[in-house]
Amino acid sequence: MEPEEPEDSAIDIEAYASNYTGNAKINRLIFIAEKTSDSALALSALRLAADDLKRGQNVGKYNEVISKINNRLGPDYHYDRDWADAVEARASATQYKLESELSGYKTNLIKESIRMGHHDIADFFFSRGDLQSAFKSYVRSRDYCTTAKHVINMCLSVIRCAVELGNFVHVNTYVAKGEQSPEAAKETIIASKLKAAGGLASLDAKKYKIAARKFSEVSSELGSSFNNVIAAQDVALYGGLCALASFDRPDLRRNIIDNISFRELLELNPEIRELVYDFYGSRYAACLARLQRLLPTLRLDMYLSPHVDALYAAVRSKALIQYTAPFISVNLQTMAQAFGTEVGVLEKELADLVAAGQVQARIDSHSKVLYARLTDTRAATFERALKTGEDYLRDTRALLLRASLMQHDLVQRAPAGQAMRGPRAAAVAERHFGDHFSSDRVFL
Repeated sequence: MEPEEPEDSAIDIEAYASNYTGNAKINRLIFIAEKTSDSALALSALRLAADDLKRGQNVGKYNEVISKINNRLGPDYHYDRDWADAVEARASATQYKLESELSGYKTNLIKESIRMGHHDIADFFFSRGDLQSAFKSYVRSRDYCTTAKHVINMCLSVIRCAVELGNFVHVNTYVAKGEQSPEAAKETIIASKLKAAGGLASLDAKKYKIAARKFSEVSSELGSSFNNVIAAQDVALYGGLCALASFDRPDLRRNIIDNISFRELLELNPEIRELVYDFYGSRYAACLARLQRLLPTLRLDMYLSPHVDALYAAVRSKALIQYTAPFISVNLQTMAQAFGTEVGVLEKELADLVAAGQVQARIDSHSKVLYARLTDTRAATFERALKTGEDYLRDTRALLLRASLMQHDLVQRAPAGQAMRGPRAAAVAERHFGDHFSSDRVFL
């Protein structure tokens, strides 16, 4: 069922933007401006993006933002050609200098200098918005890394670039490389950055359970150290929602509720914290109502937006399943009150879950009662006991047969260097023991 959404909720765009730095901040502001239906919010986001871009040297992105503003913010936000020309001139000189220095380092064959040269020119391309060139230069520095710390720095730089490119295959690759480094085991912050990046890649691939596990392993020590990719509040947001959509109750308690480090991250996002506790406490009406209110804001998150509907449906389905699991019969009118919905809508949702095999039950549409499908546990127990006894007798006969073969020296041995197994061994045993032989239980 598609939830009805309220209008875009108010968002403090300046407070939101302060959680990020660099390209991550600008990209999120542009995404909000494109997705929101609130023109005032869109203009505020574009204004902040333009101000931030004027402090950098990404002229291409500046042109994009100014064209989106379209003269709606006064003369201060018209296209500044003098600034753009000056930045381009400085960038050309800087690029020439960096490339000349790198060429000199390669001539001298000093590995550390070459590594630094590739890294510096990659940072330059990244600041200019040329992500493909930056990615190639970061990767080239890999051949000149001489310490574990160099490898980690290279991996994190490539990951940051790959996330912006939306190439999450490379994110997974370099997360795996980084986790193999001794530095990742020693430094909690480095391990947390890699887990957070891996969680983003799993989220993008719609592997919500894996994403939830990775996000739940991020330490609260991450703080603001990874704000150029993802903020600590986002780890709590993505991890909490993915956990609700994919974890069962024991996993939710072990990985989220009882996880002290993740609980500290949840404190940074009180709405998600309350959402998780409402769900775990079986306060489903409050949980789903809170999630409903959050939907407009969640749609403005550039990484979560494509998954909002799937996560909402998964959380609602899991709530319905958990509510019905303990009962032999459930009154749909009472259940509808607990979920704050109508009986007809609830009945259709439950019918879909029954058809999908997620709820083992039958629905009496006339009396509006859900009846669980009960298995005859007494008969099932007797059946398992009889099968266990038959297996035991069969194995015992096979062991006695083998012992008898060895005791009477009736095992026909193959010539030296050959082994007699399979059909040939079975034929010999059958010739000697006839009806007492079981061909699938001879061990020679």
